[in-house]
Parts: sequence; C-alpha cells; structure tokens
Amino acid sequence: MARPSWIVSPLPYLLLRLLLLCSLLSLVASRPTIDHRDPFSTACSPTTAVPLAHHCIDSDPHDHSASSGSLATAALAVYEQQQPAPADHSASSTLAVAAESLQQMTRKVKAAIATLTSLILYVSINSLARTLRPNAWVWYEEDKEEPSWLATSGSWFDRKACRWLGVCGATHFRMISRHYGHRDPTRWSELNDENLAKKPWRTWWTSGADKDNQSEWDADERARREIPDYVFDYAPLVHLYSGEQFWPGDIAEHLYHTTPMLNYTPIQAQWDHPTLEDLNGLNQWEGGRHVFLTSDDDPTTRPPWLEGEQNIPRIPGNDEDEDGNGNGNALDESWADWDGRVDGEILDESDDDRAEWDDLRRYTEEGRDRIEQEQLARESEEAHRRFKQELRKRYGGHPPVQEPLQGSRNQGAGGRSDAPAVLLVMDKGNGIVDAFWFYFYSFNLGNTVVNVRFGNHVGDWEHCLMRFHNGQPKALFFSAHTAGEAYRYEAVEKIGRRPVIYSAEGSHAMYAHAGVHEYILPWGLLHDITDRGPLWDPVLNAKGYTYDYDTDDLRSSTFTPDAPTEWFYFRGHWGDKFYPLGDSRQYRFAGQYHYVNGPIGPRFKHLNRRKVCQGPDREACVIRDYIGEAKRAPRWAEVGVGE
Repeated sequence: MARPSWIVSPLPYLLLRLLLLCSLLSLVASRPTIDHRDPFSTACSPTTAVPLAHHCIDSDPHDHSASSGSLATAALAVYEQQQPAPADHSASSTLAVAAESLQQMTRKVKAAIATLTSLILYVSINSLARTLRPNAWVWYEEDKEEPSWLATSGSWFDRKACRWLGVCGATHFRMISRHYGHRDPTRWSELNDENLAKKPWRTWWTSGADKDNQSEWDADERARREIPDYVFDYAPLVHLYSGEQFWPGDIAEHLYHTTPMLNYTPIQAQWDHPTLEDLNGLNQWEGGRHVFLTSDDDPTTRPPWLEGEQNIPRIPGNDEDEDGNGNGNALDESWADWDGRVDGEILDESDDDRAEWDDLRRYTEEGRDRIEQEQLARESEEAHRRFKQELRKRYGGHPPVQEPLQGSRNQGAGGRSDAPAVLLVMDKGNGIVDAFWFYFYSFNLGNTVVNVRFGNHVGDWEHCLMRFHNGQPKALFFSAHTAGEAYRYEAVEKIGRRPVIYSAEGSHAMYAHAGVHEYILPWGLLHDITDRGPLWDPVLNAKGYTYDYDTDDLRSSTFTPDAPTEWFYFRGHWGDKFYPLGDSRQYRFAGQYHYVNGPIGPRFKHLNRRKVCQGPDREACVIRDYIGEAKRAPRWAEVGVGE
C-alpha cells in the first residue's frame, strides 16, 4: 500500500528531534548564575551609618570561584554582628523573598524542561522503533491499514495525537449510556421497502441445490448426510442475558439488509441483495477476503433487524394457555431449586481412554512424535497444573454430586427463536464426532473500560463444540472473543442431559456459568456478564449440515435437506469494515478501536482441530473438570477474527 503524501519519512523528523533533545539537555546541564554582589550593595554604600569594615566583604568582581554557600555564610555573619535596625530588617526580608521566588522559578523551569525532554525522548524512541520494526506495531488486522486510516481524519492535531500519543479521534469520545445508540426510524432503509412485510429471506433457507434431487441419494450418500440422534439428545441450551440489547439474528435477514463492499467501495447495488445461494460469488473480488457485508443502516440508530427483538426465545407452552399447561411454570420452579452444582460424577477415565478422543493427532505416526515432543517440553508445567487443579477440586470447585432437577426435560426445556442456529457435524474417524453449534447475532456490542466502549462490530459468530466418542459426550468448548474454555461434559451445568451455556451481554461470548468473567485486562477492568435470562433451545430451529474437511464438502443433512450451502464458502466479513478515523463514530485509545471489522464465517473457525480447543493444535488444551473461579482465557492469534 502506497504511503499517503501527508506522511513524511520519520528519519528527518528523528534527526531534528535528537538535535532538539541535545539542546534541551544542555540547558538542563547549565545552572543559572546569580550576581551575589548586588544584594549587598546597599549595605556597602558609603551613605550607610555603620562602618564599612563591619558590613562589606571585599571580593574580586572577576573571581567566580567563590561559591554561593560561602557568600551566604559571610552575609549571615555580618548580619549577626551589626545592630538590628528597621532599615536593615526590611532589606533582609526583601532579600529572602527574592531568593525564595528565584528558587521556585528555578524549580518550575527545571520541571518544565524535564517534562518536555521526556516527551521528546518518547516521541524520538517511538519514531525510531516504528522505523526499525514497523511490524511490531501491528497487533490487530485493522493496524495493517494505519497510514491510510489516519489520513481519513481532516484534523492535523488529531493525526499527530493519534500517531504519537495513541489518542485517536478524541473529539469523538462518548461516555456510555445505559442503552447503546438511539432509535431513529427516519434513517432506516427498510421504511420504503414494500417487500419487508413479506420477509422474503425466509424462503432462502429452503432453496438449496439439493432440494429437488433427494430421491437420487443412494445409501452411502444418505449415510454421509445423516446426523446421529445423540447429537440432538445432548444439544446445548443457551441462557441469553436478561438485559441483552442485541438478540440472535437470522443470517438470511442479515444479508437482506447489507450491501457487499470491497473495503469501502460498493460492488453491488443496494437493492441487489446477496442471498444464501449466491453469497460465495463475492469471492471473485480479491478472493473475498476484503469483501465486507456492510449494513445499509447506521448501527447507532438501532434498526429492528439489528436488535433482533423478534428473535427472543419464547417460553415453552406460553402460546397455548396462560400458565403454559404447566410447562412454563415447571421451568421456573426447576430453576428456583437450582444450586449450580454439576449434574454428574466425573468419570474415572484412564489416560489411555482419554487419549482416544482428546487429541486426534495420536492416530498418525507424525502426530504421535509431535505430541511426545510437546509433552516433554511442558512436563513439569503440567505436573504443577494438575497439583493446583486437585487443590481447586477439593476446596474451590463445585462438588460432583448429582441433583436432578424437578420437572427437567431433555427436549422443550428452552424456547424457540425465529433465528436459526447452524449445526455442523464432522465425523473425524476412530469413533470421534465433533458437533459445532454456531450462533449468529447481527451486532456485537463491545465492552467498556473506564466508561468508554470498545470493540463494536456488525455481525457476530459464536460457537460451541461438543466432542463425542463412540456416541458418548466427552468434552465441550465455549468460544469467547478470540479465546475460550474447554470442559469435561460432566463438569458443566445441565438440564437433564443437555449442557447449559451462558451468553454474555453484548459480546455474546459463551461461558459455563453465570456471573462476571474478566478477560485480557486485570482487576476486572474488562469483563463480561452472564445470567439466567431467556433460555434458548437451538434444536427447535436449526439448520443441520455435515462437513468433510479433507474434500471441503459441505452437505445439507437429512435433518434439513433443502438448506443451501453456498453461503458457507464466503471468504469475506459478515459485517462492516472498521470505520475511518474521520467518521464521528470511530475512535481509538491504547490500540483499541471503538468499531472493528466484522467477523469471518464458520468455515474459518479451525474446524479440523485435533484437540477440543480452538487454538493451534501445538498449543496446550486444558480441559477443565470443574467450574471454579473465572479466569482470563488465553488469546490465540491464529484463529478467525471478530468473534
């Protein structure tokens, strides 16, 4: 990318700063000189009534070797010998005040010089570091476009403050309010859309390429598309946050309200909506990686399709009668007795048994060699971790006592949402089946630090992985931002046999229990909040697929055989590109943007992982067998962005 003309090479600036720095240091090194003779001119005047021998100190005006300390001592001695007089007292008071003022002025000048010197030194070192190692300052995908992003600001002071102080768009800062943005129906594109009431995107889910050729499937093809029953029997339930502002979304509806853009340039007319059947066609533009499904509406105006209130899960049975035939009340009663303990005893599984499912690299010779090397490298660390884990199990974890819920049910425990979940099942051989549950939201509301919000983005993909071995659930992974946590199946909360997930407010990060969850920053400065809000049962409205990673072949399952597959292969972003610095909605502080890029899709969430965790297979994957204190999860730089 060409460097904008307004940015001058930092080397001339660096030389100028170093020269200025040397000048300032020389000023600091040189101490201000004071003429110590003038203050005593009155005392040595011939008009004084006191003999000169008692008051004057003979000194050579060209002799600069006498120190200020000796002069002060001599002056004090002379003053003590003389008879106090009103005139002498007034002169000495004036002298003391003048000396004190001079000292204060000297201290202020030194402090100002020290501050300015530190600032220039910081800017110089910053410039030198950026010149020698420019890639060291690229922490996020957005940072790769810093020069052009800075150029979008029309303020010279804003650009310089951003580059040297890390404060970008300071005039755009807004303290958070209880509700994000403000509703402005006059700015919603859907007001003039006569087809909106018909909800045309609903038909997109039943327009798959396999809709009319199911009769041609042979037994082998049907077997490849079959989803085992146990995947649905153990499907997780999701507790959404009770005060959520942006609820689950339908990706088909999301497409209807977006316009594809190549970076910031539209590549289709706004009325030419991309669909689930042709979304992969956008990959023709630079491979799709710089294509952004940009919202037709300003997110700060909170259009209904972005909020998703129509997709809030309905309480089971409430559509039938006032008390829901007892179903809704039974659910409330069951949760009233819930104490948060695990639902099953932790199985006493040997290392050999666990090795059959926790890391699939064990099934190849090369993978076994790599595992052995990794194990030797962290053997002591693992032993220490197990020791701490055992202590936590005994004193800090939840007791493994099964307390079945009164009135709990395997199916129908949660409510149905009009927003479909995406189920993707992968048979990885040797009895291993991974079931990925993907949940989509049209907007991610970022969290706050010191009352300033960061990390908003249009479009949000979250997921939960459940790993099965020979039909039995073994472990789960909950995605959270660019990290997540893995748990044994027996460790997590459940309703019946179905695990319970807690979705965080705004960010929709997934956790294993309700409460406050800090991440990245210490002392809870950056945290998520979860509670037992509306309970969502994704099985009641899910689109099921099977996926072969080796052949990159996604098939609609026999569960939803007419579901389209083309959308899965879209390589671009499911939301807006991060807004320019010149946009009044954008700012950046300490490297954190108010609005970031929208996320990439499920295909890029490390589906071929050998371990349960989403991170690189060479990294350790800790599968926790208790739900204890929340901790900051590791950050993986090599996974899909924007979750």
